[in-house]
Amino acid sequence: MSGGGTETPTGCEAPSGGGGGGGGGGRKRDSLGTTSSPAHLIIKDLGEIHSRLLDHRPVIQGETRYFVKEFEEKRGLREMRALENLKNMIHETNEHTLPTCTETMEDSLSRVLQRLQAATASVCRLQQREQERKKVHNDHLIASEKQHIMQWEDFMKEQHSKQADVDEEHRKAMEKLKEQYAEMEKDLAKFSTF
Repeated sequence: MSGGGTETPTGCEAPSGGGGGGGGGGRKRDSLGTTSSPAHLIIKDLGEIHSRLLDHRPVIQGETRYFVKEFEEKRGLREMRALENLKNMIHETNEHTLPTCTETMEDSLSRVLQRLQAATASVCRLQQREQERKKVHNDHLIASEKQHIMQWEDFMKEQHSKQADVDEEHRKAMEKLKEQYAEMEKDLAKFSTF
């Protein structure tokens, strides 16, 4: 808006020329149009003050250009340094860290594998012993159960035979008692007839 200084006097002239009529406005324009007039100098100074105080575009554009230039330069250097650091880190990782890690991992994994195989063998032995112990225990239980069944069957046979013997003795005792009571009744019948 560097041209804004020239627009301000023109804006001031337009109302005075339109309000005064025909001839009076022409004289003011003539008097303002001369370079030696103090009003013209004041208006020119006002235009410059206005453009400096209120028109910030040239300053902002300069600051923006400076900021972009600085940002791009610093950013470019910063990114180059970051890429260089990354390149060095990758190189160091590939040359030193990765082989060291690989060797350590292989050593550790071989020891872990040996321990794992030993642990697996121990577990297999324990499992086999446990299975054998369970088999012996189950065989013992089955044999014990069969023996108990046989003893129970023998006991029941013995009980049946004893029951038969007791029933037979009871039957004989009952017959003997019947005979005895029958004789007693005969004897009693003899005595009652007297």
